[in-house]
Amino acid sequence: MVVGGGISGLAAAYYLSTSGAQVTVLEASEHVGGALRLSEVAGIPVDEGAESLLNRRPEAVELAREVGLGDDIVYPASVPAGVWSRGCVHPLPSGTVMGVPGWPDELAGLLTETEVARIELDRTMPGLPLADDVAVGRLVAERMGAAVAERLVDPLLGGVYAGHADELSLQATVPELATAVGKETSLLDAVAAAQQQASPAAPGNPVFAGIRGAVGRLPQAVADASGASIRTRTTVRAVAPAPAGDGARWRLETGPAPRPQFMTADALVLAVPPTPSAKLLEAVAPEAAHELRQVEQASVAIVTLALPRAAFPQVPDSTGFLVPAVDGKTIKAVTFSSVKWPWLAELAGELVVLRASVGRHRQVADLQRTDDEIVDLVLADLADALGIVGRPAASRVSRWGGALPQYAVGHVERMDRVRAAVANVSGLAVCGAAYEGVGIAACVGVARRAARSVLADLGVQVSAALPGAAWRGPGR
Repeated sequence: MVVGGGISGLAAAYYLSTSGAQVTVLEASEHVGGALRLSEVAGIPVDEGAESLLNRRPEAVELAREVGLGDDIVYPASVPAGVWSRGCVHPLPSGTVMGVPGWPDELAGLLTETEVARIELDRTMPGLPLADDVAVGRLVAERMGAAVAERLVDPLLGGVYAGHADELSLQATVPELATAVGKETSLLDAVAAAQQQASPAAPGNPVFAGIRGAVGRLPQAVADASGASIRTRTTVRAVAPAPAGDGARWRLETGPAPRPQFMTADALVLAVPPTPSAKLLEAVAPEAAHELRQVEQASVAIVTLALPRAAFPQVPDSTGFLVPAVDGKTIKAVTFSSVKWPWLAELAGELVVLRASVGRHRQVADLQRTDDEIVDLVLADLADALGIVGRPAASRVSRWGGALPQYAVGHVERMDRVRAAVANVSGLAVCGAAYEGVGIAACVGVARRAARSVLADLGVQVSAALPGAAWRGPGR
């Protein structure tokens, strides 16, 4: 039994089915896919959630190929990105590790001369190597100056986690840099060491991949390939060991509270966010439940606009831009989807399809506005940044409440404690965006290992399709 029909739960169901297990997926909402959803704007298929797969981490792209989408794997156009800072859109600097620079001169223009010069003081400061986890933004601000943290690191981390760099864990969000910071005596040297240790990009191997027709196609393809029984609108209220004599290991309570219904299972994978997972684990793995309750989550909205090309003084020629929170704008990032994805450009014709993200951890005031109000706020920011005029041909506001777990300082150790507690309960595993990264590839990788775990508990021989090798790369 798999509780949760997002991409993590569906991937777990798929990998369980490859070893011959009969799988049922229980999903509380009316559709599978979680934060991966496909819709139309101006008659064009667009993603309401994530629109790309991390190509250099193999799990998601491999899964897409395995479930029949291999011919539709596509790659983004080779165009630059930018940062809208202090009223100008600057090129996104190269030579950084999640925005932490290795060569200060690369930041000229985005930062003032004084701010660039401040970075070099890092080499004269004590305090490294570090043994403990720290907040990325605080470390960068202390060693390189507040401007680097606020205008480069925070926008990049905020774009991924919808959080704040001065709260997000270095070990969890930039593990390769955390390793180097534990060995080097300056942050600049740690960036250089992290880049040297990184696997060199193979020619023709882009960082990201997509799916023609939108990444939102993936969940249903995985569900179909799994052969699992999918039950939507089914909320699991409690799990407990099955009574003796039931012939199963687990009993699940579903249905309305006044009229509960019960289901049994030999093994259980929980693929739901931290808060509901903690509730379900309370009676069977209380230590894990306690740790998961400490994980906060951020809510965001994705605003998709289809704008006439004539609305732009100059048609965009970049993938988009990030926005530092310190500038107080509504939007935190913009992606020109029809520039980034050639297949989408073909369908868009004379329209420019873009998506803007709104909202950060504990910043939900804008998300409580009406759709029209949010669209107006986004258009006002776009007018300031790019000089656009007029109204969109179509728009959509997609709200994702509590969709992004926050990887606070100590997150890696916390998740290790969760897994250790769950591992003590036979026939139980957990997966999802809270464990090793919020990206699709990370979710698929954790789901595959969850499937391996419960299959091993059941005494099922695990096939070669489930290598389950531990990944310790960037949390995507």
